Amino acid sequence: MVIFVIFRYTKMKTATNLYLLNLAVADELLMLSVPFVVTAALLRHWPFGAALCRLVLSVDAINMFTSIYCLTVLSVDRYIAVVHPLRASRYRRPTVAKLVNMCVWMFSLLVILPIILFSSTAPNSDGSVACNMQMPEPERRWMAVFAVYAFLMGFLFPVLAICLCYVLILSQLRVVALRAGWQQRRRSERKITVMVSVVVSVFVVCWMPFHVVQLVGVFLQRHDPTLSQLAVVLGYANSCANPLLYGFLSDNFRRSFQRILCLRWMEAPEEPLDYLDYYSTALKSRRLSVDQDQDQEQDLEHRSRTCSLQTPGPGLVQTLLTLPTSEGPE
Repeated sequence: MVIFVIFRYTKMKTATNLYLLNLAVADELLMLSVPFVVTAALLRHWPFGAALCRLVLSVDAINMFTSIYCLTVLSVDRYIAVVHPLRASRYRRPTVAKLVNMCVWMFSLLVILPIILFSSTAPNSDGSVACNMQMPEPERRWMAVFAVYAFLMGFLFPVLAICLCYVLILSQLRVVALRAGWQQRRRSERKITVMVSVVVSVFVVCWMPFHVVQLVGVFLQRHDPTLSQLAVVLGYANSCANPLLYGFLSDNFRRSFQRILCLRWMEAPEEPLDYLDYYSTALKSRRLSVDQDQDQEQDLEHRSRTCSLQTPGPGLVQTLLTLPTSEGPE
């Protein structure tokens, strides 16, 4: 629905929505590997061969990292829109968004190169076949290095970037709201605080167990198949939750969903601005209002000077009115 809405409605083709489109595509492609993962988990071996093992793990990894980096890009986009609204028009354009999306995919491809190179099948002790990364010797050391590498690139650095962006957004909104004295300050701060808390919390809850299980399995040599499968499920759940968090929390997406589902009767009579864009618009309007006031003052001053030079004074008008005409009595 997110993908269809962005392609269907012209007004939805904004820079932010193109980032959401990239996120939705990555999440959708990530879910394509679910049947293979579920089948291997149920059968307790990999029945699809070495070539498909490498393909599935590579596609799964690139879409996982792309999804995570899309969340980071969205946070940076929100930071620019709210904290630097006057400069946002330079960077928040559809052409720039397309270029950034392409760079995200290329960067994700570089990050997962170890998975592409070392993914393959190997026989287990019981004769079954496993699909995993086959590291060179010493295998444990290489697996430890890769686990730390995946934790840093796929969780810690993106989380730090997301949290930093939203902390700066909240601090900027509080400063601007206090200076402007808006009546909606508390309500808007509460709404954005809830959104930030939900986004960061869902991201951490979904991906923290996956990386913890990987690190514990590598460093402490403790591996529980049930916990590993639950951690994988939570990771996929984050891709399912992203459209809900970034789509249904937006008034524009919600109205578009109502239209395509023929639920126009649920639409609100008024279309309120998104609370993030509300502050951006307010910041722009404050700057524009100041410029307009200065222009009006200069225009009034110019008019007053012109009138003082062209309009006769009161004494001259009274003189002209009291002069006798040639037809009237003397």
